[in-house]
Amino acid sequence: MIWDYFFNLNKQRKKLYLQAPEGALKNFLAIPFPDPSISLRKTPILSVDFETTGLDAVNDKLLSVGFVSMQNNKIELASSYHQIINTQQKLRTDNVLIHQITDREKEQGLPLETVIESLLKALAGKVMLAHFARIEREFLRQACLEIYGMAPVFPIIDTLVIAKRRLDKRDVAYDPSELRLSRLRQKYHLPEHYAHNALNDAIATAELLLAQASDDSDINNVILKSYLS
Repeated sequence: MIWDYFFNLNKQRKKLYLQAPEGALKNFLAIPFPDPSISLRKTPILSVDFETTGLDAVNDKLLSVGFVSMQNNKIELASSYHQIINTQQKLRTDNVLIHQITDREKEQGLPLETVIESLLKALAGKVMLAHFARIEREFLRQACLEIYGMAPVFPIIDTLVIAKRRLDKRDVAYDPSELRLSRLRQKYHLPEHYAHNALNDAIATAELLLAQASDDSDINNVILKSYLS
């Protein structure tokens, strides 16, 4: 089932490549996804986090993007990227209190297309990593629909899903708050980080994955199963 998933994912990638307009999306789709049979250590990964104006990918907008590359059990801090997007949607006060990005900072940001081009270039040939990856998956697909008229496919590792599978295996009730990024980092004795900044959260998620991997010799099988969630 897992191998069928990867076969179909690459099949979809090739089909979308033939249909994609020239530019960043077509270049992204031209490069095969990493082989799922290789170890996590050797898998090229891009840890990604978005700040958004809300949780609805259709009606809300991307506000900032942060990412950092990983490989060989190392976080490549030199690859770090963080950029605020100049979205036309006015920010709500309750939202600003979370991500701390003001309307003035937003207005000085880059256009959505420019930021998405940078993300797709960095993501090509890698697996995306995110915590509660539904947000990153849906907002990236929606952004590509707006820019290119089509949405890409891409494999994702979700640290939340990895943690949830482990908790579910215990067959004991648990508080869903245990799956929050900050709570999971505490569990692995990782230091506190400044949350709700896209780059900080991307790095924090990368650190969490390395901690999860060091705690589980069967991490590759856990990750492969998380792709299907």
